[in-house]
Amino acid sequence: MKVIKKERLKRAVAGLLIKANIDLREDVMKLLHKALKKETNVRSRFILKSIIGNAVIAKREKIPICQDTGLPVIFIEIGNEVKIEGGDLEGIIDEAIREGTRKGLLRESAVEPIFNRSYTSKRAGVIHLKMAQGDKLKLTVLPKGFGCENKTALKMFKPTAALSKIEDFVVDSVKSAGVDACPPFIVGIGIGGTADKACLLAKEALLRPVHSSQSTAHSKISELERRLLKRINKLNIGPMGLGGKTTCLGIKILTYPTHIAGLPVCVNISCHATRSASLIL
Repeated sequence: MKVIKKERLKRAVAGLLIKANIDLREDVMKLLHKALKKETNVRSRFILKSIIGNAVIAKREKIPICQDTGLPVIFIEIGNEVKIEGGDLEGIIDEAIREGTRKGLLRESAVEPIFNRSYTSKRAGVIHLKMAQGDKLKLTVLPKGFGCENKTALKMFKPTAALSKIEDFVVDSVKSAGVDACPPFIVGIGIGGTADKACLLAKEALLRPVHSSQSTAHSKISELERRLLKRINKLNIGPMGLGGKTTCLGIKILTYPTHIAGLPVCVNISCHATRSASLIL
């Protein structure tokens, strides 16, 4: 049995939260540079250059990429041979988020959901836990800004729904998000499971490296990603809504078996500052 000390876990989560907020993912930066090379719209080129320049400054100066430093979403994959000192995993994660928020000079955004909407002393983030084999613990921190999170769309399709209808739903969801979600986007799509599972799949899809080839192990999924990317980029929303070829940088789709009577589809949009960081203890 491998015992992970409370302080080590806290330092790891706090460090990942800060890293994610100041160091834009390499795959996202590559796609921004690629988009800049292809873009011909003068205003869009200016915006893309500004986004890239902002990310460079954030990393160099160790300051947040965006003023909305997000609601931290923590993905934990814990081996069956791992024991957490103290046992209160959620409590430790909350302490770590608060510590990382203070040290990283990040905006504290977690509030009570209804009535007084005051800053909460309870949960500081959202935790997703998955069990695995072995003696390792994998942590991934995704600070999710709410300009884009507010544009999440879920639809419970009939199992007989044509694929074209699902594609239309995805494209319409992105079109509806428009400039409010700070394009260019990364779009995560979850298909299958239950309603909540589809939403989780869509969020997890944002963690996958988004390569320009959009390659996946499943050729039909890969083709669907390419087709959707092409359609979305024809919307001409463009960087920050000023028009151009780059409304979306990349799309990732994750699927899961579902009930014979249903077909849940969730679209989770992430802005140009798609931020996440991971490590294994």
